[in-house]
Amino acid sequence: MADHQNRFFHRKKIMTIFFVCAAVLCGLLGRLLYLMVWRAEYYEEAATRLHERERSIKAARGRILDRNGVVLADNKMVCTVSVIHNQIEEPEQVIAILVKELGISEEEARKRVEKYSSIERVKSNVDKTVGDRIREYDLAGVKVDEDYKRYYPYGDLASKVLGFTGGDNQGIIGLEVVYEEILQGDPGMILTITDAKGIEVDTAGERRVEPVPGMDLRISIDRNIQEYATQLAAQACATKEADSVYIVAMNPQNGEILAMVNYPEFDLNDPYTLPELTEVKEDGSVVAVDPDTLTAEQKQEKLNAMWRNGCINDTYEPGSTFKIITAAAGLEAGVVTPESTFSCPGFIIVDDRRIRCHKIAGHGSQTFVQCMENSCNPALISVGLRLGVDNYYHYFEQFGLKQRTGIDLPGEAGTIMHKKEDMGNVELATVAFGQSFQITAIQLLTTASSIINGGNRITPHFGIEALNRDGEVEETFSYPVQTGIVSEETSATMRYILEMVVAEGSGRNGQVQGFRVGGKTATSQTLPRGSGRYISSFIGFAPADDPQVIAIAIINNPQGIYYGGQVAAPIIRQLYENILPYLGLEKTEEPEETAESGE
Repeated sequence: MADHQNRFFHRKKIMTIFFVCAAVLCGLLGRLLYLMVWRAEYYEEAATRLHERERSIKAARGRILDRNGVVLADNKMVCTVSVIHNQIEEPEQVIAILVKELGISEEEARKRVEKYSSIERVKSNVDKTVGDRIREYDLAGVKVDEDYKRYYPYGDLASKVLGFTGGDNQGIIGLEVVYEEILQGDPGMILTITDAKGIEVDTAGERRVEPVPGMDLRISIDRNIQEYATQLAAQACATKEADSVYIVAMNPQNGEILAMVNYPEFDLNDPYTLPELTEVKEDGSVVAVDPDTLTAEQKQEKLNAMWRNGCINDTYEPGSTFKIITAAAGLEAGVVTPESTFSCPGFIIVDDRRIRCHKIAGHGSQTFVQCMENSCNPALISVGLRLGVDNYYHYFEQFGLKQRTGIDLPGEAGTIMHKKEDMGNVELATVAFGQSFQITAIQLLTTASSIINGGNRITPHFGIEALNRDGEVEETFSYPVQTGIVSEETSATMRYILEMVVAEGSGRNGQVQGFRVGGKTATSQTLPRGSGRYISSFIGFAPADDPQVIAIAIINNPQGIYYGGQVAAPIIRQLYENILPYLGLEKTEEPEETAESGE
């Protein structure tokens, strides 16, 4: 009986173990089936990642073309040199050749070669001839991959507009960074098979995932106009010993910028080299500064200043060019007409403040058109006071001066203006003739455009369209337009008044033989007052009856004669003498007729 019970017990135990083992085996088979079927793709990719070594291939960055298709930013073939520690057979020879060919220190080369990593980049942007020489050594563990480096055929042309790229080919400043997504493209990959030790399997070869190049960017700049404007800026900076010169030329009908010069510019192919630096000692002597003596922080500050686009990043007191805005607001509000008369004794009293005219003896009795021709401060102050703070502030906002222009460049500065509640009569008076607040050059040019083009506030811009490598348009850019800034009647009156300023007033030096030109001069003193530092400027547009181009010239701290009519207006005249025929604008048959008909 006991023996039967023992056999039954053992049989039961055996069956239990059998079923447990069967269940485990079924579980393992199910798990194996799950891994081999449902998870096969995942583990195949994991195995590939384990045995494949990746080396990235940079995509060719899209080119930047001017409006006529001239290449302003291109790519130059270079190489990237890397080392793979597990594949190096003769480390000392590798170190010696890297030092010899790449010009790096032995310490740096040894650090790269002896580092345990899947792949270590030694140097990028290596000249292709150097890369080819290293490849010819056929060193185990040394990889030389073809790469691209940004190249600018015209050196410093429009440097602060185009911007440049860093070592990874990504945009740093300017259009290069704004249109990064369009220009950058998609990188490729070189994939090689390795064994468990990380050594490449020669018989397996390599697999390439080809990069996709970026799209080309066509911009509104005209290389010829940009080059000529740059020559004029350089000439003015040299003859007037100025700190800097800005010139911007734009189509006032659609906001396309034909040229933007910030002189001095910098070499786009060598953007990290500072120009000759000087400093003024306590005794007034000027001495050279060695850039190598600067700290990293000081050098970066100097570089940022060198790269800075003053046309959009910096604000200044516009002076009398801002009278364009005051006059337009006065006409729009009906507080003044072209026939309104004013008497200028050489000053005006506002509250307890005596504000003088630039002509100490005064202009006497004059119409509003003559006030603008003479750039009479008391007359424009009177217009501002007639408007009043609330009304003036309303037009300031309506004209778009409290918002940024939206230009497609980074770092645009906003207008610095009194708060409405802080504006009294004195503040209103000084703002009316362009003082006690600050504005950017691009903001002033954009607002002036809206006043002379029929009342449409356009968006200044460079980007026109994105093209594929076959030259086909992939995307055309559009920009907002705000209508109703001023009435067409006010716009037509302002075009006439500003044409008279050039024909008979302070802007005479802006006249261009055979073309009707309108404009306004300005001479403003920088803060602190009495420093002896001035800003000379002139805004001019043509043809005066149907503006197709508007331009501004700003000369910062000119020496000697500093009046805008004598310093800045001739720059725009010379610019227009060359570019108006180039743009296909026809001369008027009787250039003298405009001045006579205005009387």
